[in-house]
Amino acid sequence: MIKNDSEYTLRDISRLFLTFSVTVVATAVFCGAFGVLFGNAFLKKIHPYIFFIGFGNSAILLLNRYLTAAIYPELVIRPERQRRYLYAVMASLVMVTASVLFVQPLLKAAAGLLMLMLVVRLLVDILVVLPPRSIWENVSGRYYFFDVIFLFVANLGLLTLGIKEAWPSNGIIPFFVTQSSYFLGSSFPLSISVMGFLYTYAWRNTPKMELARRLFGIWFFIFVGGVLFFLVVILIGQYVSMMLISHLLMFGVLVLLATFAVFMNNYFRSNFAHPALAYLLGGLASLLATSAYGIMNIYYGKGILFGSYPPIRPDRMWIYHSHTHAALLGWITLSFTGMIYIVIPAIQKAGTLELLHSGNPLEQILDRSTMAKAFVQLTVMLITASIIILSFSTGEDVALGISGVVFGTAVFFLRRNLLRDPALGMSDESING
Repeated sequence: MIKNDSEYTLRDISRLFLTFSVTVVATAVFCGAFGVLFGNAFLKKIHPYIFFIGFGNSAILLLNRYLTAAIYPELVIRPERQRRYLYAVMASLVMVTASVLFVQPLLKAAAGLLMLMLVVRLLVDILVVLPPRSIWENVSGRYYFFDVIFLFVANLGLLTLGIKEAWPSNGIIPFFVTQSSYFLGSSFPLSISVMGFLYTYAWRNTPKMELARRLFGIWFFIFVGGVLFFLVVILIGQYVSMMLISHLLMFGVLVLLATFAVFMNNYFRSNFAHPALAYLLGGLASLLATSAYGIMNIYYGKGILFGSYPPIRPDRMWIYHSHTHAALLGWITLSFTGMIYIVIPAIQKAGTLELLHSGNPLEQILDRSTMAKAFVQLTVMLITASIIILSFSTGEDVALGISGVVFGTAVFFLRRNLLRDPALGMSDESING
């Protein structure tokens, strides 16, 4: 039976988000893999757009909205509106795919404009209810709010990129608006969201909560401010500044990785082995690899200013690809997989955000068999992601493509694993619904 918009519940829309997000990420990975295996330029070009437009927007518009509302209960979730958000994201995916396929850049601009309107609506919904001071004083709320701001900037980048490609000699759009800068900018809101999540459900509940609050408050300025300043020095070509900032960020990632490893070890000793924490640890390890490849990018790109192409010599492009894929496949995909393994079961069990707000979303909600399969899934994703990254340096396209297919399959397994969890009963609900 087909439901009206008003009949959709939080359980319904969170299941829909699960299916949509997993399908989008798997599709993006498959496009990249088959593009390499068959030498298809269109598939190679479209796969990052699918990832950032489809998953980048839906993750902030829906999943991040749950996390924000869990901190501020006065922010009401409207499932019917979130369902329309997903329809709009799908429309944007269709427009950008047609834009790349038929070389119609104005469709890309239209998709950016549509996403901009959604993000503005989300920002208005938040600011009407929450005063800025309330957002700023809560460390997690600060992270979650700023990733919406960064999503606005990313979609503005898509809009201006489409306009620039339609009229290359317009002289209005800045030189740094390129595909590479759009993809880079689209990764920031996802990264900020993960940072807020890590604080909320890991460090915040430690015995040294006040110390964690202060450190994550400082890290907010280093990470967000450092990234913004880093973009500026990239554009003006300040090599020494790029090196200093990148090493500072890498040192911060090392501290996060080490402290989270200690937290996870202590948690597993006194509790059960929650797979989501292992995914988040894998994501942080991938962020360290991303930082290392980023520093190599700067080293080999010395003297090459940012422009229409990535600022690195053609014979070193494998470093650039390793950097981007360590971020996408490792840091972002692994981290958000871990977040989904916490957030979606918590919503399905309670039917509300209560477990995320005042309960313990890290409690044993999932069946043991589901958790065991999640660890197997993580192992497959880590191995194949490592092969993908190494394949860029060795030039083994077959290994790269096959590993991509396996990685995409492992991503899609997330949906199957959760829907078939006997403790949640999601498959029965979706069939009856």
